[in-house]
Amino acid sequence: MDKKEILKEFSSDPDKYYKVKLFQEQGFVRKSCTKCGRFFWTLNADRDLCPDDGLDTYSFIGEPPTSKRFDYTQSWKQVEEFFVKNNHTSVSRYPVVCRWRDDLYFTIASIVDFQRIMGSKVVFEFPANPLVVPQTCLRFKDLENVGVTGRHFSSFCMIGQHSVPDNNGYWKDECVDLDYRLLTDQFGIKKDEVVFVEDVWAGGGSFGPSLEYFVRGLELGNAVFTEFQGELGQHTTLDQRVIDMGAGLERFAWITMGTPTAYDCCFGPINEKLFNTIGIDSDSEILRKYFTEIAKEIDHFDDLNQVRRLAVKNAGITDEQMQKMITPLEGMYLIADHLRTLIFAITDGALPSNVGGGYNLRMMLRRINATISKLNLKLNIDDLIDLHVDYLKDTYPELDEKRDDVKSILKLESARYEESKVHMKKKADKIKEKGTPSVDELITYYESDGITPEYLKEVDAISEIPSSFYSKLSDLHQSDKKKAIAELPLEGLPETETLFYQNDPMSFDAKVLKVIDDMVVLDRTSFYARGGGQEPDHGSIAGFNVIDVDKHANIIVHKLEGGIPTEGEIVSCKVDETRRSNITKNHTSTHILNASSRKVLGSWIWQHSAFKEDDHARLDITHHSSLSDDEVKKIEEAANKMVQQNLNVNIDYYDRGTAEQTYGFRIYQGGVVPVKAVRIVSIEDQDVEACGGTHVKKTGDIELIKITKTKRIQDGVVRLEFVSGPNAFEYEKQQEEESKRKIEEARQKEQLEKQREENKAKAREKIPALLEKILSGENVEPDGINTKGKVCFTSSSDYDDYFHQNFGKKLVGKDSAAAFCGIFESGPTIRVMVYAGEQSGVNAGEIAKEIASILGGSGGGDAKFAQGGGKDTSKKDEAIAKAKSMILG
Repeated sequence: MDKKEILKEFSSDPDKYYKVKLFQEQGFVRKSCTKCGRFFWTLNADRDLCPDDGLDTYSFIGEPPTSKRFDYTQSWKQVEEFFVKNNHTSVSRYPVVCRWRDDLYFTIASIVDFQRIMGSKVVFEFPANPLVVPQTCLRFKDLENVGVTGRHFSSFCMIGQHSVPDNNGYWKDECVDLDYRLLTDQFGIKKDEVVFVEDVWAGGGSFGPSLEYFVRGLELGNAVFTEFQGELGQHTTLDQRVIDMGAGLERFAWITMGTPTAYDCCFGPINEKLFNTIGIDSDSEILRKYFTEIAKEIDHFDDLNQVRRLAVKNAGITDEQMQKMITPLEGMYLIADHLRTLIFAITDGALPSNVGGGYNLRMMLRRINATISKLNLKLNIDDLIDLHVDYLKDTYPELDEKRDDVKSILKLESARYEESKVHMKKKADKIKEKGTPSVDELITYYESDGITPEYLKEVDAISEIPSSFYSKLSDLHQSDKKKAIAELPLEGLPETETLFYQNDPMSFDAKVLKVIDDMVVLDRTSFYARGGGQEPDHGSIAGFNVIDVDKHANIIVHKLEGGIPTEGEIVSCKVDETRRSNITKNHTSTHILNASSRKVLGSWIWQHSAFKEDDHARLDITHHSSLSDDEVKKIEEAANKMVQQNLNVNIDYYDRGTAEQTYGFRIYQGGVVPVKAVRIVSIEDQDVEACGGTHVKKTGDIELIKITKTKRIQDGVVRLEFVSGPNAFEYEKQQEEESKRKIEEARQKEQLEKQREENKAKAREKIPALLEKILSGENVEPDGINTKGKVCFTSSSDYDDYFHQNFGKKLVGKDSAAAFCGIFESGPTIRVMVYAGEQSGVNAGEIAKEIASILGGSGGGDAKFAQGGGKDTSKKDEAIAKAKSMILG
């Protein structure tokens, strides 16, 4: 929908869409901005410019409009106190990793907390009405602005004020009145400082008017009244209207503190630590002028670098001040902001990586590292993490619980960045030679080599970072998880009764409702359909084999081979019990291994995906590194301990909101649950997940779990392949047999090697006697040496490199007509050694080179002595035959 068209329509009837009781009671007048034309409401009848274009824009910097001063955490306490006092429930923040939506990686707004996808519709589920929430939100499109503009953050707290008017909530009049009193009564802002601007919001098929409220040009909040659906002109009123008021907590602190930037009042003691480390001469008047100019101009230009140059000019900043004050300040703010974002994200289970949402996290950490390096700062990241967490833990206690995990992850990632610098330096040197790269080329360098533009700027490969770099890069890594589902003619059919969620009989009768080619729909079934990574049941329907089962909405479709029953027929059905039992054990084992991995490795472990088949299964977990043998052993031991404890596996149904509030969002291990009633599978207090699969009643039913293989399948994801139940015992038996076989092979090899060593020792002692025999013309074939006159060849395994070297050298030393060629194994290589007397007619170099070439290697030497070899053992016989023919003719 075109927002401009909606705004035009709504603004043409302000009494219907925007006028509220407060405006009438307080005497607000509606004005049209003489510069941009936007409509706004103000107590100042002489005001002709909207907040964006007003002469007072950002005049609060240095002169806050209130005598009250609140920093970031204090501001939230003020907001919470006000709304709780006014009958709102204060709700704890939701995770920044948005696991309840399959179209988002991160939570981008407070209203997202309460949105759930049902089919193609977005529905709202509120745990209380009305409510207020301090929701941390992550957005990455404006990363280049962070630290520079004074007001852009990669993560920020959106104060969510939400109400459903038709369910004991309130609508426009009370919402605007509350927001006005929050500013004036709670924060002490003068009434005539508040300006409301008319706007609209549209998204997800719904839309409505909104009133943005400003103080001295700073937008503090935006009250959206989500009211309509459909296309403008043909729209209807929503069944569930929603107030979606989002306000910036950072801005509430900023407006009362009046600091040069919002960063100065939102990062707590970390600012003082960084100021002292950097040693900035923080002349407040210079900073006030500069950042005021930045704030005024940022929305008027697309190029951030142009805004900075203009601010430098208007504020009268010298090159020295820019270098010694502004640039270090920008770096300091960037470090503080990005680190806070990483703390929230890792606490909530995200990992820096090169895929998906983790891409942005790695990018931010590398920006931190590059900035620290560029400014030559001696900073301990662990200390900065502690400062952030200590400051925020009263509001967000979960950060304190995970601080050590955050430190571990960032330490590992920073080490990887340092290791990559040698490669990055070489690449940067080549970039310098080519000239200034385009934005797309910079993206390619980051995507393929992990080289940030900050690093390239640090080493003078580029002079400026393009303004559009991070927004374009962010666009490349948005979630796209939806997949097409095959369409079948199932209209008019009732939903299938799912017996596998009831008494689950393995044999049952059912009515055939529809036949579609080789597929049938029954009125009831115990055949579990493919879903959640669990493969479907097999068995028989009317004597025909069931080879696949799929679910389409609430209708289950069975694919048959060998024949098909007729519609309306009552048929006998039988589920393959052995297959079902094995898959069921594998599915519960997946839950057990997931919980065990989290215990052994860390809180960042989440199920990335899973697959459960009859004879094998796999679990992909989020983890930063390949697993060591010791880690695999510990995970397997922890899993089997849960099996041995014979824990109860309970299955209960909850309203989705109740399940989330009771167990938290860790229930979403297998992805989004698109139903209102959530099926919760709990293994006592060890693991709780929302899951639609089949499970054993007690963990002891599984008997045994064996991890067969692990591998890192992508950055940040490790795969565990495993078997359970009878397959685990069979695997264990095979492993024992394999171990015995290897032990026997090793014993035989050791015995053979011992025999060879004994034979070689004897062969060395025989060298004088063999020389005498050959030079006298006696037959030495029984000793494994072929001769033609005084020219000799051997490939006997009894002779080692010591024998060949000493025998060949002494032979040609005693007779210039003699020659010797020996082929022997030396570790994984097959070697050839050739000695040739001057009168022998043999060229040692030619033979060694030819034989080495056959073996896939190389040879060197001269006509009198040469050697070589190769590792292609499959060509050993060919090499022996060739050497023999070359030297003996």
